[in-house]
Amino acid sequence: MNKKNLTIIITFLMIATVTAAAAVLFLFPYQPDQPPQAEDTGSTQQGIQKVINANNQFAFEIYSELNKAEDNNIFYSPYSISAALAMTYEGAKGQTANEMKSVFHFPENNILRPNFAAIYNKINKKNKPYKLNTGNALWAQYDYPFLDEYMSLIEKFYGGKAANVDFVKETEKSRQTINTFIEEQTNNKIRDLIPEGVLNEMTRLVLTNAIYFKGTWKWEFDKSDTSNQDFKITPTNVVKTPMMYMNPDKATFNYADTEELQILELPYKGEDVSMLILLPSENLESIEPFMTSQKLDEYKNQMKETKLDAIHLPKFEFDSKYFMKDTLRAMGMPTAFSFDADFSGMDGTLNLYIDKIIHQSYVKVDEEGTEAAAATAVVMAEKGIAMPRDIFKADRPFIFIIQEKETGNILFMGRIIDPTK
Repeated sequence: MNKKNLTIIITFLMIATVTAAAAVLFLFPYQPDQPPQAEDTGSTQQGIQKVINANNQFAFEIYSELNKAEDNNIFYSPYSISAALAMTYEGAKGQTANEMKSVFHFPENNILRPNFAAIYNKINKKNKPYKLNTGNALWAQYDYPFLDEYMSLIEKFYGGKAANVDFVKETEKSRQTINTFIEEQTNNKIRDLIPEGVLNEMTRLVLTNAIYFKGTWKWEFDKSDTSNQDFKITPTNVVKTPMMYMNPDKATFNYADTEELQILELPYKGEDVSMLILLPSENLESIEPFMTSQKLDEYKNQMKETKLDAIHLPKFEFDSKYFMKDTLRAMGMPTAFSFDADFSGMDGTLNLYIDKIIHQSYVKVDEEGTEAAAATAVVMAEKGIAMPRDIFKADRPFIFIIQEKETGNILFMGRIIDPTK
């Protein structure tokens, strides 16, 4: 072999090596703090409301399901779960798609896509007096033949750009890359979303959503007024907790007092986002079985601007993690997790199914405002007591919701059983 031919062979080998390495270069799909725009042409107010109604209905239905398994604090983002599963749903066919549509109440695709995009873009709008952002991503096995149409559709309507990873040979590195991306999207509040051992050599795709919010109360609580007070988990189980206090001299609050509960809206600066607190007159068990998105609307319709003499709210901070396979199976979509699953819209085959769904969340409420974050990962594998009426004192278990005020879109939802945990 002459020297010229040897040089050519070595050059080709070097190019082939570089190409192979580039194929599994572990890069983020985009800068975590710069989520891409989604295509919302064709969205309408009516369509946006249909998607929001679907999200809010799911929010209460999954609350009911989590309530069966949890006897303590609950916190999650229905928006994050719906977003991750909407991207997954786009690849589903047949019975798999029908069950997912039923659980998440998705409208038809021509309504879901542009209006989901419009909601996503609104959450990510610039120049806000609070921080609120969300981002979607696909983490794909670099040599698995996903359909270009599917990848393009997710990027177009969901802002879900794809990144190549290697679950087969670099499982741990793939996991760490995804987790790092989620951490950066959530101001380091969601750490280790995907635990060790969740991914394996049969993983082919991970779909992620992250959402982060940090807002300051329009009317902040004075830290000097916070004091340790009783919080009645039950009439006989009382704990001491830091209770914030406000005597809002000049402010009025959107408020209603019904036989079942008191409902109070606390706005954040900018007034685009607010927290709703549903404080039952008796106990959570008296309202939880009846809570739906329609019931919430009934309560909200009774609210009016009200001058309150005092507001008491406990400080709290906690995180939650849910492995949602059994929850969503019980809600009516078992096929997606079985070997009968049809996600042929992703790859043109019947080879994929949902292996795991992980949802992790964080919330902190203090005198200044609220910080909340959540992330969802869908892992696709290849087969093989009476209160005075002019005082709002949340000194017993309650439900709380963080919503976009104008649309009522529920971004986060939870309950406080024990604020000390």
